[in-house]
Amino acid sequence: MKRGYPESLSSSLGPPQSRFKHNPQGDAQFPEDESTKIFARKVADHYSARTNQTLEEREASPIIHLKKLNNWIKSVLIQLYARKGDAVLDLACGKGGDLIKWDKAKVEYYVGVDIAEGSMEDCRTRYNGDADHHQRRKKFTFPARLLCGDCFEVRLDKVLANDAPFDICSCQFAMHYSWSTEARARRALANVSALLRPGGTFIGTMPDANVIIKKLREAEGMAFGNSVYWIQFDEEFSDKKFKSSSPFGIKYKFHLEDAVDCPEWIVPFHLFKSLAEEYGFELVFVKNSHEFVHEYMKRPEFIELMRRLGALGDGNRDQTTLSPEEWEVAYLYLAFVLKKRGQPEWTQANSRKDKGQMQISKEDILYISSDV
Repeated sequence: MKRGYPESLSSSLGPPQSRFKHNPQGDAQFPEDESTKIFARKVADHYSARTNQTLEEREASPIIHLKKLNNWIKSVLIQLYARKGDAVLDLACGKGGDLIKWDKAKVEYYVGVDIAEGSMEDCRTRYNGDADHHQRRKKFTFPARLLCGDCFEVRLDKVLANDAPFDICSCQFAMHYSWSTEARARRALANVSALLRPGGTFIGTMPDANVIIKKLREAEGMAFGNSVYWIQFDEEFSDKKFKSSSPFGIKYKFHLEDAVDCPEWIVPFHLFKSLAEEYGFELVFVKNSHEFVHEYMKRPEFIELMRRLGALGDGNRDQTTLSPEEWEVAYLYLAFVLKKRGQPEWTQANSRKDKGQMQISKEDILYISSDV
């Protein structure tokens, strides 16, 4: 695997004057506009249109080793912070690709939320064990609920009042979709804060704004990339300067072969951290994906996990590994862990038994709107 990139730029948390002022009204004073909803719908339609791949199709992907690396990063986060018996809130859960990871962590209850109808149907199919590439797998050991709606727009605390509190919340490769407006960014963090118990953990992955802006400034024009990805900024950002006083709505187009082709938004992590603090969180760590790999590949159990997942080959006959182009894409992302302040309140495991179902029908998926 190619090395040589500098240490994570995300460790710098920015100047203290960039902190947000307390806003007791939450997101109420930042109304949504129609253009934001249109972009959210584009993202939803993009992911809905992507079908579940067979094992053969997946292995033929030009970014198969990057996908396996991302799975390794998510697996490490879950192994580090999920505990047996936990109740899990999975925001932007997509097609349920992390269900097996949660099952291996022996969690006791799972709620998945996603805006894309097609993804939710695939997630339901996967949970039920009906997907072709999961037929040989036993049923999942935890009951689950699935909700279809925009978790960066609706108030989930109303919908999930009887399911909370959750012990751990996960939002993988999706939090940046909330950063199109301050209202959405606040709603995202307000939802997590309202539903996590004191002492609960929020884990996630998202683009590393410092790396993306650094690459933009090094590029001759407004676009950069390699054979498997490209990022294009609009001409309105032609000076390549971004004011900390206007951190929301910095949009770019992101294309990643066999994965993503839709608008995304810059998330300056020091401002994300400051906003999260307003909602009762404290930072445990933030690491660029390169830094994350270097650190946790020092631990034998995670080396073995990497071998099993195959991102770097299996260490034996299979010598295939990430290409330099895939490793460069990994550099565009970071992993973070936040902890909700307060004394831990351990939930009673028995109270979760009857909340979800072990088999989910189409009618069981709850569709929620911003009117909730």
